[in-house]
Amino acid sequence: MAMRLAIVGGGLGGLTLARILHLHGIEAVVHEREADRAARSQGGMLDLHPESGQRALAEAGLGEVFRSSARPEGEEHRILDPAARTLVHHTPRPGSFDGRPEIDRTVLRHLLLDALPSDAVTWGHRLVGATPRPAGGFLLTFDSGRRVECDILVGADGARSVVRPLLIDAPLTYVSTHVDLTIGDADRRHPELAEMVGPGNLWCVGVNQILAAQRLGDGSIRVGISLRAEGRDLDAYRSKDALRALFDGWDARLVALIDAGDDAPTPRRVEAMPVGARWAHQPGVTLLGDAAHLMPPVGEGANQAMLDAAELAHELVAHPGDPDAAIRAYEEAMFARVQPIAEMCARVQAMMLSPTAADDLVRFFTRRPAEPVGQ
Repeated sequence: MAMRLAIVGGGLGGLTLARILHLHGIEAVVHEREADRAARSQGGMLDLHPESGQRALAEAGLGEVFRSSARPEGEEHRILDPAARTLVHHTPRPGSFDGRPEIDRTVLRHLLLDALPSDAVTWGHRLVGATPRPAGGFLLTFDSGRRVECDILVGADGARSVVRPLLIDAPLTYVSTHVDLTIGDADRRHPELAEMVGPGNLWCVGVNQILAAQRLGDGSIRVGISLRAEGRDLDAYRSKDALRALFDGWDARLVALIDAGDDAPTPRRVEAMPVGARWAHQPGVTLLGDAAHLMPPVGEGANQAMLDAAELAHELVAHPGDPDAAIRAYEEAMFARVQPIAEMCARVQAMMLSPTAADDLVRFFTRRPAEPVGQ
């Protein structure tokens, strides 16, 4: 009987795993809680790194499709101070894919979904429980009441993973507050803001806070405000008036990014797992991406999730009769790879929201001009 492999979570990591396994004739079903692929915004854009995200897409046979969809010009980034003075301006070589070309998260997810059989993803399946079976494997229970059995369970279900507690009790630490706004059709409706933001990322850096903006492929601008972790309720950041007050005294051209937002601000707590968190191996179950190593969002999360998927797929293909050995090998390599990256992400997160962030970021980009920090 064929091995029944269930992937919980239809984000970039889970879909990458399903795609690579599919290429090798290994069937896997992705259980996704969203109703369909258009149920919610997937966020802004991300830069795919050659050694991780791009490598995973190459192993998924999607390297050329990625190149046709990515925007190398999105690597352009500028750092301004609160008076709108330019501190750093990095411009990539036109049309070059040598660095870390940007791609909208939604576009990348569609690219992966389109490369899978139509029945590979079951939508509207929010996992509420996973019970070990006496003979091995798990019984999965979804909020609809539906139950599914599997031999191998992969938790790719993000920051608040339902699968994670099967392996590790890892309390999440509140590291920052992030507030999102969106400016649609920016070139036509707000040409002055579109010109200021440019084709890539703009970071306006103050004391303990950042006002950022990035251009998406559909012509919209995604505005993000990052603040140090505080005890204030998220409701304190749901009005534009409250956000403007945070940037009192900043150049009016920067604050205009808040005013131009189409809808009410959307605040959220940003959390992270303890650096170096690892679990004792257990047969038949593992984690990847944010479920395995939730890090501050400074450009590594999606890349590492996709590399996790590629490496787990590689081990499962290499050990067709021994998935337990495959999972064990994947986990040991993943733990060793991720720890220094998680340590780096924690340092960069602290640096970006420090009182001296502007000076620190100038030094950072002067030293490593081709490696921008992602949002």
